[in-house]
Amino acid sequence: MKSEIERRKTFAIISHPDAGKTTLTEKLLLFGGAIQTAGAVKSNKIKKTATSDFMEIERQRGISVATSVMGFEYNGYKINLLDTPGHKDFAEDTYRTLTAVDSVILVIDGANGVESQTERLMEVCRMRDTPVIVFINKMDRESKDPFDLLDELENKLNIHVRPLSWPINMGDRFKGVYNIYEKQLNLFSANKTRISDDTISFTNLADPQLDEIIGDDAQQLRADIELIEGVYDPFDIELYLRAGIAPVFFGSAINNFGVKELLDTFIRIAPPPLGRQAAARFVQPNENRFSGFVFKIHANLDPRHRDRIAFLRVVSGVFERNKFYHHVRLSKDLRFSNPTSFMAQDKNVIDEAYPGDVVGLYDAGNFKIGDTLTEGESLQFLGIPSFSPELFRELVNKDPMKTKQLEKGIEQLTDEGVAQLFYLQPGNRKIVGTVGELQFEVIQYRLEHEYKASCMFSPMPYHKACWITSAHKAKLDEFISRKHANIGWDKEDNPVFLAPSEWLLNLARQDYPDIVFHATSEFKQQQLA
Repeated sequence: MKSEIERRKTFAIISHPDAGKTTLTEKLLLFGGAIQTAGAVKSNKIKKTATSDFMEIERQRGISVATSVMGFEYNGYKINLLDTPGHKDFAEDTYRTLTAVDSVILVIDGANGVESQTERLMEVCRMRDTPVIVFINKMDRESKDPFDLLDELENKLNIHVRPLSWPINMGDRFKGVYNIYEKQLNLFSANKTRISDDTISFTNLADPQLDEIIGDDAQQLRADIELIEGVYDPFDIELYLRAGIAPVFFGSAINNFGVKELLDTFIRIAPPPLGRQAAARFVQPNENRFSGFVFKIHANLDPRHRDRIAFLRVVSGVFERNKFYHHVRLSKDLRFSNPTSFMAQDKNVIDEAYPGDVVGLYDAGNFKIGDTLTEGESLQFLGIPSFSPELFRELVNKDPMKTKQLEKGIEQLTDEGVAQLFYLQPGNRKIVGTVGELQFEVIQYRLEHEYKASCMFSPMPYHKACWITSAHKAKLDEFISRKHANIGWDKEDNPVFLAPSEWLLNLARQDYPDIVFHATSEFKQQQLA
């Protein structure tokens, strides 16, 4: 088991929309031999659909709206890659995915530099001390000065950086990258969809052969590398593993360039599967007894089969097919006859899985995000919250003949965590809360195309949803009674205060000091524990 754990690397790719994240994912799969030829992602239209974007709405819009899980082998390592949505309206899916990985590759557009969504994603990585590697993409286009980009990364993301590769010019004059870590020159040739090795080793940049190969850019490269070695500290793997420094690579993912340097260094320095904090104790990956947690649920991964799959990250021990495991929240034992591994939407049945692996479990409605499976111990892993929504709409049924389909659809889709569902009484009115406008469009599209249910959304005048608890039941009952017009109930029957404004929320906090207002649902995990 020790060797299986050590050869695994589980990471997520994150970025601002359009930085080239899905393209980079595809090229990593190409190097891993998981796909034979890469499709081009241009002008925000997927000409040949990217491997990791499998939902119909993703194909139409050319954006990722759900996390994809892909596994492949590379140089003796088992790589578990999670491609996340870049669009801010789907950030919650990305935040939860970050709980299931051990490191992150952050993609930056060389022309745009650090953007707002990048800053928010890095805050989550810093909160968790997640090691980060930065890939500055699109160097085949006119980009910002590389040194300016490094300064921007440090200033805006509050991280120390260390370049491990360096671009030789950019745009039309882009000639390649110098791999500082390996002391190799990789020459650029555009529009590659397959792999070809075109590297030259240079133990000494003073070698006159460098001038013959890249001409006038040789002197600039020497000056840049001298400056880097003088200004930046030597790369320290231990510091990277503690999230104290972020190595930086340059390249052009769409042209399949600079990706191999990134991947080769990644498998050498990225951490193996790490343990996780549970409410009762810290769980180490090398423990003999199995444990794992559900960080994502996807309904209708294959609409023809109406399947619902829970994505489980193995934390410790070995997961085995057809073995009974304890579902902690439900306090019952479950057995899985068809656990799967993923290559985007392609699934393969597996017999066992090790720490770091992501397993797909066919689910008949037993799982919710944050659930724990164990070999008997009552563990509850922490840090997998649902966030307080910021936009609220009432779900209105446009076809009473399809009421059952609509109710099943909205239950399943909100189980995925793309939105949250609250019930208002009397009348059992359904209020859908999201963190972004685009999620309503996705829900409406999926209800219509996957469940044949027609609906519309009517805006509701709420500012924020807060879960409410109190050590004094009488005080909680009094608050619910007085604020009944603004009290909803989530799917587990927990009371939620739907505050009409920030001012009224603050006033409620002031008037009812015995009530605790929770911005995330993580308190429920602690209660279960």
